[in-house]
Amino acid sequence: MTEPRYAQADGLKSTAANRAGPLAMQRTDEELVALSIGGDDASFNQLVTRWERSIYALAFRMLGREEDAREICQETFLRAFRGIKGFKGQAKFSSWLYRIAVNLCRDWMRRERRSSMVIPLDAEGEPPQLDGSLDTAEDVAVRRDLGRVITEAMTALSEEQRSTIVLKEYHGLTFREIADIQGCPLSTVKTRLYQGLSILRQRLQRSGVQGPVPVSGPRGTAWMARGGRRVVNLDR
Repeated sequence: MTEPRYAQADGLKSTAANRAGPLAMQRTDEELVALSIGGDDASFNQLVTRWERSIYALAFRMLGREEDAREICQETFLRAFRGIKGFKGQAKFSSWLYRIAVNLCRDWMRRERRSSMVIPLDAEGEPPQLDGSLDTAEDVAVRRDLGRVITEAMTALSEEQRSTIVLKEYHGLTFREIADIQGCPLSTVKTRLYQGLSILRQRLQRSGVQGPVPVSGPRGTAWMARGGRRVVNLDR
C-alpha cells in the first residue's frame, strides 16, 4: 500500500472523498479495515475521509492550535496506516484512532511543555445553531464570549480531566470507550469527568455563568442567553 493522502488547511476536505464510490460509503469500518489489511489503498483512504474531521476536532480541542491539530491528525492516520495489520478488532476502529490521537496530543504537550488551550466551539468551522435557526449577531457575540470563558476555565483542568470531557461531552463517546482509550478503569473515567465538570462549574460560576442550558454534545457546543444573563448547564 502507498501512504494515504491527507486534507490540507481548507477545512480538511479529503481528496479521497472525491474518489470514493457509493459502495465504499456504505461499507462499515470493519469491512474497510479488512480490505485495508489486504492492501486496498482506496479503503484506507475512505477511512481517512470518514474519520479525519473527528480526529482533527479532537486534536484542536485538546491543543487549541490549528497547525498543531493538523499535524496530530496527519500523524494519527500515518500511524494507523503503518499499524493497520496489527489491529485486532478488540475495540472499534474509531476508538483505536482516538487512542492514537489522545496519546499523540499528550506527548505533544509534554514535549513542547506548553499548556493546551481547549476550544469549545465547533471545530468544523461553523458555529452550532439551536433548533435549526440562524444565529443573530447577538447570538454569535454571546457564544464567543462564553467560548472565551470556558476556554479559560478548561485550562484549570488536568490533562486527564480535559481529555475525558472532550471525548465525552464533545465527541459523544461512552464511558467504556473512553476507558479503553485512556487505558484505565471505568470508575476512573467517571471520576475524572465528574471532578472536571465540578471544577468547571465552580470556575464558571465565578465568571457569572449559570445554568440550565445544554453546553455540548457530539456535534459541538450549544449556547443560549436568557434575560441578559449567560447560562450554561454542566450538570449530568
